[in-house]
Amino acid sequence: MKKNRLLFLAFISSALVIFMEFTQWKIIDIVTEFLMVPIWIFVFVLFAIITVRAIIHLVKNRDWKPFAIQFMTLLLWIFFPFTQVVLDVDFKVNKAEREEVVRMVENGELKPNLLNDQSFIRLPKKNKHLSKGGEIMIEKNNDDYTIFFFTFRGISDNFSGFVYSPNDQRPSKHDFSGDFKEIKRLDKNWFWVGSY
Repeated sequence: MKKNRLLFLAFISSALVIFMEFTQWKIIDIVTEFLMVPIWIFVFVLFAIITVRAIIHLVKNRDWKPFAIQFMTLLLWIFFPFTQVVLDVDFKVNKAEREEVVRMVENGELKPNLLNDQSFIRLPKKNKHLSKGGEIMIEKNNDDYTIFFFTFRGISDNFSGFVYSPNDQRPSKHDFSGDFKEIKRLDKNWFWVGSY
């Protein structure tokens, strides 16, 4: 019975780690970065305890299954690009809708609508899922708009997201009042940027 319980706990702790890796950015939107820390601590302390128990069980009983589950999860956690996969899926699934928002900004259907900042547009309810916080940032250059869709909104200048560049020009390091450490081309006119 103990052997089955350890195997069950190995599955649960590993599933929690993988679930957290795939959903951490959605959870952060709900609970904030500060409350995410205790959640991560709980998940990884549980994982570590079950891993130690699995190692002891392997040595004592020569039963490798619980340890194998923990070991494979650890390899996945270290080497699998969870965040990149989530961003790639988000970009591909929502690209057409984001391009519709771009068209609406360019046609003047969407205009800055926050009283304290004329570079932000609060998106209509049906489009809020396209940018964290339901807002986009715009920068006007001559007659063109460069548009920023948030994928993460941290504190101060800690943010990341997708940038639509009408001339397919790479965003500069300091666009949108950021200090971009990462700028990656995703597609024609589209970039991912990270400021931290």
